[in-house]
Amino acid sequence: MPQSVDELLALLDLEAIEDNLFRGQQPDTQLQRVFGGQVAAHALVAASRTVPERYVVHSLHSYFLRPGDTSVPIVYDVDTLREGRSFATRRVIARQHGRPIFALTSNHQVPEDGLEHQDPMPEVPAPEDCPSLVDVTQGPPEVAERWKREWDVLEIRHAGDTRPGGSLPHDGRAARSRLWIRISGALPDDRLTQVAAFTYASDMTLLAAALVPHGLEISSPGLQAASLDHAVWFHRPFRADDWWLYDQVSPSASGGRGLGLARVFTRDGVLVATVAQEGLIRVRDAD
Repeated sequence: MPQSVDELLALLDLEAIEDNLFRGQQPDTQLQRVFGGQVAAHALVAASRTVPERYVVHSLHSYFLRPGDTSVPIVYDVDTLREGRSFATRRVIARQHGRPIFALTSNHQVPEDGLEHQDPMPEVPAPEDCPSLVDVTQGPPEVAERWKREWDVLEIRHAGDTRPGGSLPHDGRAARSRLWIRISGALPDDRLTQVAAFTYASDMTLLAAALVPHGLEISSPGLQAASLDHAVWFHRPFRADDWWLYDQVSPSASGGRGLGLARVFTRDGVLVATVAQEGLIRVRDAD
């Protein structure tokens, strides 16, 4: 996986192979399947490249259909569903070996003024005062080594959670986890690069929020975890390479699935995005 901003930018730079048809290369990785944030970011870039510049993405909704093969490129086929005065809609199917592995629908809007309100940002310690997520994650040393090898392009600080002995009060929610996240290096200023990099990172930790009250980690023995769907609403412009607070909650887990919701705040308290994801959290015998 990309370990630097340059490698991340190279990963997000899709090859145009025909009208509305793009190809995404694979990074060097030891993961067994394609990272969901990678295919979601690729699909968003593919959709946005078919939309006139006057539109900016304001939401995406997606489903992970099959595990992606990390050894071959992914082809992204974009369908133009709508292009009106205010909104444009695209549908993207990602394929490998002739079969769809991922489906995304994105909506894009010509920016306009409108009514304004937002949730207040919760009180949290500054990112500089929070430990690295790797330092607080339970697991053998090889987990930390694998994390650094695969995810070094992301800087993630732990700002508290509601697990037993955690630093956050329950206040009616059994599953809450707060993280400060940023891309660990300067990105170009253009909005597509910023939202694509954010989309890449947004799939990293959200499912883990559903495990907080159960004392489990994504790497826990016997746990089968995988993203099933992913949705993002972009409320206001922001930078993925500046610190943003990922205020994650899981309102429910049942039937082998967990639901995660997250509000995304900039450091100065602006609510810039909302993310939702349901994922598989199937517990099997550790043996």
